[in-house]
Amino acid sequence: QVQLVESGGGWVQPGGSLRLSCVASTTIYYMGWYRQAPGKQRELVASVTWGDTTDYADSVKGRFTISRDNAKNTIYLQLNNLEPADTAVYYCHGRFINGDDDYWGKGTPVTVSS
Repeated sequence: QVQLVESGGGWVQPGGSLRLSCVASTTIYYMGWYRQAPGKQRELVASVTWGDTTDYADSVKGRFTISRDNAKNTIYLQLNNLEPADTAVYYCHGRFINGDDDYWGKGTPVTVSS
């Protein structure tokens, strides 16, 4: 079965940085990061294809960077200049090319506060 395992979340002060990692059990073409804050819907933060085409939510452009290491089946999210509004559980997501199923990690929480 496909498994995605996130790591790297934690608590940081506003303006701080974190790097999230997600290790997949196999190669997945479409991968990305979503986040969900309490009482809010899950939203796309950033996505990356196997060929390194990236996309970002407007709220994180210029602050977050998504990348992947295909040899390791791993994607990363570098979160810089964090704001309290970034507080959420961050979920790794994957979808195979021409696939219909979404795969999710269990999430890693990020808390940004003073």
